[in-house]
Amino acid sequence: MSKTFKAIRDRTYSGVGDLIKLLPTGTVFLFQFLNPVLTNNGHCLLINKYLTGVLIVICAFSCCFTCFTDSYRTRDGYVHYGVATVKGLWPDSSSVDLSSKRLRVGDFVHAFFSLIVFSVISLLDANTVNCFYPGFGSAGKIFLMVLPPVIGVISGAVFTVFPSRRHGIGNPSDHSEDDASEMK
Repeated sequence: MSKTFKAIRDRTYSGVGDLIKLLPTGTVFLFQFLNPVLTNNGHCLLINKYLTGVLIVICAFSCCFTCFTDSYRTRDGYVHYGVATVKGLWPDSSSVDLSSKRLRVGDFVHAFFSLIVFSVISLLDANTVNCFYPGFGSAGKIFLMVLPPVIGVISGAVFTVFPSRRHGIGNPSDHSEDDASEMK
């Protein structure tokens, strides 16, 4: 591979990584930015409902997928990215043992709670509610006010008690000794 190609590839990964580092915050921002446009500020036609549904599904997938990504540094300083599998990271580097970065139950727990948090944010958004559930009554408004903080506290507690050890795409470990110990 030429040095120019490697430099372009590394810059591309770095830029994408900087964006993904912000996820699911970036995903929620994208949803909050596009939702008023796609829902026509809550006054939906059939096409608006389909477009909003597609947006919700894509953003929900993004929130879950990022829980299964990881990155590591090799001894020569290069950062590699991958998706966790039962055997380690995919795609793997033949020079490094990545079995310590295999898929764990905690990854599914984090993905589940990320999905729940995003679902609450997206499905209880005022524009989404007006679009999909226009007859939501006063009891529903209380539900809209109470559920997000409750889900936030529960999810925050789970994420605090069981933190993820994944660094995600674009967010490699700053501690080279952590990665070096995993490469032995």
